[in-house]
Amino acid sequence: MSTVLSLAAVLLTAVLLATVWNRSRPVARTGLAVLSLISVAAAAGVQVNRLTEIFPSVVKDDPGGSQLRMVTVPGALTLPMYVYLPAAYNTGSDRYPVITAFHGFPGTPEFWLRDLDVQSVLDREIAAGRMAPTVVLFPSQTPDPLRDTECTDMRDGPQAETYLTVDVPAYAKAHFRVRPDAAGWGLTGYSAGAFCAINLLLRHPDKYAAAASLSGYAAPGIDIDDGSQNTTNNPLWRLRNLPQPPVALWLGWAGDDLESAHESQELAASARTPLEVTTAVVKRGGHNSTVWRLMEAPAFDWLSARLARPLTVA
Repeated sequence: MSTVLSLAAVLLTAVLLATVWNRSRPVARTGLAVLSLISVAAAAGVQVNRLTEIFPSVVKDDPGGSQLRMVTVPGALTLPMYVYLPAAYNTGSDRYPVITAFHGFPGTPEFWLRDLDVQSVLDREIAAGRMAPTVVLFPSQTPDPLRDTECTDMRDGPQAETYLTVDVPAYAKAHFRVRPDAAGWGLTGYSAGAFCAINLLLRHPDKYAAAASLSGYAAPGIDIDDGSQNTTNNPLWRLRNLPQPPVALWLGWAGDDLESAHESQELAASARTPLEVTTAVVKRGGHNSTVWRLMEAPAFDWLSARLARPLTVA
């Protein structure tokens, strides 16, 4: 609604400028010009916030029983993280499998919560039995919303990989009832976050069992400062030059999203046993939230089927 109102304000001031400018006095003209500049700046601000989500909205618990908590995770970085707790978390003492979900760039975890309505999707899939009760983490990936880390450790910059693969899991294991073993941990993400999921799975098969990519890439979109974007931080290079780990990878893309489609197909073609690869294609839709909403539930269901089930403890 804020987007519609901001654009309406721009159109209104444009109409006023066109219809009354010649009949207005200098003072009135100045006021109209200032009003026009303000409306344009406001509209631009709304669009920037939709991309970067610098000013997040409030998230509430679902009446059905699941919870969405916001925490602050310290470590190599200190950043906010949302935590989805399934309705079953409120009862018993089970330790649950975990999926870490990465956002794209620019963006924050808010995109999962707002644009992809992830809490409702998870509630529905778990209630239908297509997904086991699972704790899902939505960490921030960079301290600067305008700096892309691609979830890597930057030389003389943010240590995002260390934060996401060491500090975030350690915090989750210390504060929530989650499985401690790699068999119970998975990754997912969309766009740049999908690259994160693929890359971190291949780099840390001792910590994660599976990953699902929604319109991901075979290489990072940035220079990592040490050249590793061409080697060890390049999933396609890893598949072609290093032993492949015994993990599972789901690759989804839209047929008309040419870059993601090409790179995902290259990854699938380069996979060898013991790496398991599953592919899923949406016929058309491009590179946007419409496609990711179509992929979202199947990706979570697939991940859940490959992760260890909730662990019952006394």
